[in-house]
Amino acid sequence: MSHTEAAPGSSLSAHRRRRELAQATDGRTVDVLVVGLGATGAGVALDAAARGLDVVAVDAHDLAFGTSRWSSKLIHGGLRYLASAQFDVAHESAVERGVLMTRTAPHLVAAQPFVLPLTPLVSRAQASLAWAGFRAGDLLRLAARTPRPVLPAPRRLSATEARHLAPAVRASGLRGGLLSWDGKVTDDAALVTALARTAAAHGARVLTRVRALELNDTGARVRDELTGEEGEIRARAVINATGVWAGTLADGIRIRPSRGTHLVLRSQRLGALPAGLHIPVPGETNRFVLVLPQGDGRVYVGLTDEPVEGAIPDVPEVPETDIGFLLDVLGSALDVPVGRDEVVGAFAGLRPLLDTSTGGSPDRTSDISRRHAVLTSPDGVTTVVGGKLTTYRRMAQDAVDAAIAARGLRAAPSATAGLPLIGAASPERLRALPVPRRLVRRYGTEAVEVHALADQNPALAEPVLPGHPVTRAELLWAVRHEGALDENDLLDRRSRIGVVPEDRAQAVPVAREVLEEAAAIHP
Repeated sequence: MSHTEAAPGSSLSAHRRRRELAQATDGRTVDVLVVGLGATGAGVALDAAARGLDVVAVDAHDLAFGTSRWSSKLIHGGLRYLASAQFDVAHESAVERGVLMTRTAPHLVAAQPFVLPLTPLVSRAQASLAWAGFRAGDLLRLAARTPRPVLPAPRRLSATEARHLAPAVRASGLRGGLLSWDGKVTDDAALVTALARTAAAHGARVLTRVRALELNDTGARVRDELTGEEGEIRARAVINATGVWAGTLADGIRIRPSRGTHLVLRSQRLGALPAGLHIPVPGETNRFVLVLPQGDGRVYVGLTDEPVEGAIPDVPEVPETDIGFLLDVLGSALDVPVGRDEVVGAFAGLRPLLDTSTGGSPDRTSDISRRHAVLTSPDGVTTVVGGKLTTYRRMAQDAVDAAIAARGLRAAPSATAGLPLIGAASPERLRALPVPRRLVRRYGTEAVEVHALADQNPALAEPVLPGHPVTRAELLWAVRHEGALDENDLLDRRSRIGVVPEDRAQAVPVAREVLEEAAAIHP
């Protein structure tokens, strides 16, 4: 393998898309058609392909276009579900977190420390409850058999220690802190891309910009969104993994979307943040706002849990009420005032919660179970909804199991619990790679190939814009191997530069140059 090659069969490109879309619509019948390429859909494609099934997976937009790119980037161990006595969901989350951190994606998912500062607004009873929760979360880790070196133990902090890990916290009245750990993915969209490419390496045809217009038990009528041409993909089983849009393609599915909003701040505003923060929401017993350093010069602050009514937008708008709420909570604990003008970006994702209400007053969206559901409609389409980013793999396994049973397919058992994604390797091997750690945390073993692009052409080592670590080499890699077709894919999903509109505008010309250069070499 040369220094600019990816793992065999894993590269997604415009050329491969054209070829495989023609194959998918040529009248053949595949085993499984997957609609939706967020984390769950890409996970379904991988699960089915790894069982030896012939798979086509389509999305009307891009990889990770919907909810999957708008998460907090946390791989939760299930602690919040203990408070509502959802013990099975909590245990499942802890198990799936361990799978990601130790086997399938240790390059992308690592331990993240959090400090809960014990400010005057946090009562001693509330602190005791939180500490009991963190201890219970550690028992979940143990039950899931995640090794202690992977996730350290929670502990109490003195006021001095708390200020060292969270310098932005107000010192006045601070009586200490609570340190806890959870999983954090370098980039949720990168996880989806790794899933899609690993599925492609197992033979799945992964097709973006292909809209499913109508589903039934024999396949789907689809439209190529780049050309407008329509066709049919025939399949023995159809799995609808379109998240908040699931009800538009399958009868009988009722979704109660919940909006989770995050703010984006420049890192220098809050100073060094060796750890993330849990800031209790004043007046609430078990609700927190998270401060999440991203390592790219940005900090995310989130999140909300608000019901959304009406039509589902492609990209949700962030209302000023959400921004004001998050800034108010931030101001309750920090020394550094953060004003509205210092919010350089904001984004919102819509959680695809299954509506199980039976009339009367509906539950608050924050009270609706995060347990996932796999449903088969009268027309034979299998739909998977609910769940969390952390549990995408189990959701995918359950969906493929259901489709196999419903349609009588012959397939091997799921293998994804032990199947490393593209770039995954042991911690020892990852540490030994002779490239910047930032690249290893994003690309794993492929960091060597990405870095080699810049070695071969020094112009590619240049950052896309000043103050942001992403280089031109990374954009070129995204076009050649990660299925990026335009500047939106490059800036909004593959690099995340686009979460700050000012940065995005500055980076668009560079992204277009890279696309033109890539097209000149591989038209």
